[in-house]
This record gives sequence, structure tokens and C-alpha cells, in this order.
Amino acid sequence: MSQTISDILSPERTIDGAPATSKKRVLEYLGNFLSQHIPHSSSEDIYEKLLARERLGSTGIGEGIAIPHCRLRQCDSTIAALLRLQEPIDYDSIDQKPVDLVFVLLVPEEANEEHLQTLSMIAEKFSKDTYRDSIRNAKNASDIYQVASAS
Repeated sequence: MSQTISDILSPERTIDGAPATSKKRVLEYLGNFLSQHIPHSSSEDIYEKLLARERLGSTGIGEGIAIPHCRLRQCDSTIAALLRLQEPIDYDSIDQKPVDLVFVLLVPEEANEEHLQTLSMIAEKFSKDTYRDSIRNAKNASDIYQVASAS
């Protein structure tokens, strides 16, 4: 059974106008934010794992999209958060375009195949102009969630 966005994203983890001035600040924000949603996790641990993954290569996939991701021991199941940033930021993306949409993915440590399938599904959705544009044109976080999780 393949996962859908609505399986891993919730309205509470969809943020409109997330503050960020740099990639580092986005990752710090994500650590702080997601540690509130994952029992027994720490903001520092999430931040460090996301940062370690970025050091392997930028998760900025182009067209203003970044998909930071990591494995986390404290995760029982895959969870995601979607941020529409207040202002686009430099993210060392493959196309050098600034990032304004960040879809973060945290997966259980042992979920190798699931991790790859979920990343692929997310990248495929964000590769579509209509999907990106609909999220960018959404009025608020609730609308962002509705657009992102539709089909």
C-alpha cells in the first residue's frame, strides 16, 4: 500500500508564513516545531539529523522546493510538515532558485524502503507546476493542507 500526503501530513503540521532567513534557521525551526509532535524527541536531535543530511547534499530539489528529511529513532511512523515561508531563502538548490516551500519528512530509523517510496511520491507531486502553484496560491494554512493532501 503506497502512502499519500494525507497519511503523513496533518493540518497542525502545515504552516503558512514560517519565519526563516536561511537554511540553518529553517532547520532550527523544524527541529523546534517537530519536537513538539514527536514524543521523546528533542529539537536539537531533529535539527542535527536534518543538518547532517543536508551536509550530504542539498535537499533543495529545484523550482523553489526543499524536501529535508532524516531517519529518527523516536518516530513510530513517518510524519511530515509543510511550510510556506514568509520570504524565499537561499537553500543551495540544484537550480540555484530560492526556496519558499519546505516539505520535511521524518521516518523511523528502520524504514528504508518506505522512506525512499515516500520521498519519490513527494518529489513527483512537487515536480508538477499545477501542484506547486496551487500551494503557493492558497489563502492560508488550512487551504495549503487541503491542496497538498488532495489526491
